[in-house]
Amino acid sequence: MRSLVVKATAGADAPERCSQAFTVAAVAVAAGASVSLWLTGESSWFAIPGRAEQFELPEAAPLAELLAAVLAGGRVTVCTQCAARRSITADQVIPGIRIAGAQAFVQEALADGAQALVY
Repeated sequence: MRSLVVKATAGADAPERCSQAFTVAAVAVAAGASVSLWLTGESSWFAIPGRAEQFELPEAAPLAELLAAVLAGGRVTVCTQCAARRSITADQVIPGIRIAGAQAFVQEALADGAQALVY
């Protein structure tokens, strides 16, 4: 099975797009794919404990549950620059979430058999 790299660029500012990114990543983990979810822009805030629990979108799976599913079976990364612009540091994020830059994203997205999606 191919690996899937999902980049979430939206947060509460565009809830449907945000929810779609997390949903696709969680479903891919459940399907057995190797999944890497990147939190960029406003979605970076969901790396902080308690923030995903505050997200609400009618008829959508709870964001905190989707994030937990991805963390349990995949990898979650916050963009270095996005974290810095929001003063998010490595000691503030949910255990298991890393902060990394564009080089790591490009490496994952260009790996053999990888599929990258941006929401």
